[in-house]
Amino acid sequence: MRTISLLVIGFLASLSIGAQGTINTMFYNVLEFPSANPANRELVLKNILSEYNPDIFMACEIESLEGANIIRDVTFNSESYTFERAPFASNQSGDSPLQQMLYYRRNMFTLENFSIINTNTRDINRYVLKVNTANGSADPVRIYIYISHLKSSEGSANELERLDMVTKFTADLETIPQNAFVLFAGDLNLYSSTEPAYQELLDPTNAITMRDPINTPGDWHNNTIFAGIHTQSTRVSSGGFGAGAGGGMDDRFDFILISENMVSNPKLRYVENSYKSFGNNGNCYDMDVNDPNCAGVFQQELRNNIYSMSDHLPVVLQLQTNQEIVLAGTDFNIAEIGLKLKSTVVTDEIVLLSTQVVQSDFSFAIYNTLGQKVLEWNENPSEEISVSISTLTKGLYYIKTNLPTTEPLKFLKTS
Repeated sequence: MRTISLLVIGFLASLSIGAQGTINTMFYNVLEFPSANPANRELVLKNILSEYNPDIFMACEIESLEGANIIRDVTFNSESYTFERAPFASNQSGDSPLQQMLYYRRNMFTLENFSIINTNTRDINRYVLKVNTANGSADPVRIYIYISHLKSSEGSANELERLDMVTKFTADLETIPQNAFVLFAGDLNLYSSTEPAYQELLDPTNAITMRDPINTPGDWHNNTIFAGIHTQSTRVSSGGFGAGAGGGMDDRFDFILISENMVSNPKLRYVENSYKSFGNNGNCYDMDVNDPNCAGVFQQELRNNIYSMSDHLPVVLQLQTNQEIVLAGTDFNIAEIGLKLKSTVVTDEIVLLSTQVVQSDFSFAIYNTLGQKVLEWNENPSEEISVSISTLTKGLYYIKTNLPTTEPLKFLKTS
C-alpha cells in the first residue's frame, strides 16, 4: 500500500508542472515508394501512423513528386487537410531517384527553410520548422531537421562513403546558430558504433554536439544483445515484394539523433525513454517482424502492416516544449477550451471536462507509455465526456486530442 501511495503522490506532483506541448516525431524508410509491392501501401502506412499519431514525419526512399503527394493527400489528408509537406526536389547527388521528405502538421509548424546538402551518393535534406507558439515572435522555437540516407552495404569503401556524407552534415552545423535544436534522422546503414561515420556524428568537437538518445554502443549487426533496437529487416525473405532486403531482424540501420541541448533544455527537450524501434518487441532476432512468436506490446495487426509496408521499422521519439503551442489559422486552442480530467487517478472510468462545448468533429485517443494507441473516442462531444477504461491494465496513460496543439493529458489507472 505504501508503494502505491508514493507512486500516486509522485504522479500527482508531476501533473503540477507547467503546461508543456508534446511533439511526436517519426522517421521511416518507406521502401521505394510508391512502386514497391504490395499495391496501395499509402493505406498500409495510414494504418501504421494511426498507432502513433506523429506530428513530424520524416521519410526516405520517396521515388517521385507523385509519391510525395500520395503520402500527403491519401495517408495524411484523406479525411481533412491537416498535414503539409516540404518542397520535393529530385536527388542532386548521384544517380539514385530516391529522395527524402518531411511532413508536418500545418497548424502546428511553419516551414521556414528548405535546402539540400550535396554528397557523392544521395542528398542530405535540411529543413527548418518553427513551432507555432504564443511567444513565437519574441522567443521562437525552431527545429533544424536533417534527413539522410547514407551509403549502404558493408566494406571499408562503403564505410568511407558514409563518413564522407556525414562530414558534409557536420560541416553544415557550422552555418546554423550554435544553440540550435537539431534532429538528424535517416537510414544510416551503420553496422557498429565504432564505424567512422557514427564517431563523426557524435564527435564533441563538432560545432553542435549530437547525441544518440538511447546510447547503446556496440556491434549492432547480427547481435542478439541489440535485438530490442534492431530496425531491419522486417522480412526473412524479400521474395514476392520485388524490393527491399531479407535476412530478418538483425540490424540497427535507422536513427534519430538529437542535439545535446535537447537533453535538458525545457524550451525543447527529448522525452526520456520515448525513443523506440516502433514494432520491435525485442524477441524477433532473425525473424519476420510479424512472426506470431514475436508477440508483445506491439500487436499483431500493427506488425502485419509494418511487414507489408517496408523492410525497415520506423523509429520514434517525443519532444516537449515549455512554450504554449497555439493553432495557426483557427479561432481556438486547448487553453481556450479548457480541457481537463475530473480525476487523474482512476480505476474504471475517466471523465473529461471542458469549459465550453468543443467542435462537432472533436475526438481523442488514449496511448500507453510506448506510444501505442489503446482506445479511441469519436462520439458526440459535450462539456463532460465519460469513457470506460475497464479493459486497460493498470499504469500511466496519455490522452491526445485531434487538436494538434494540445499536450497530452495524463492519468494513472491504479487497478
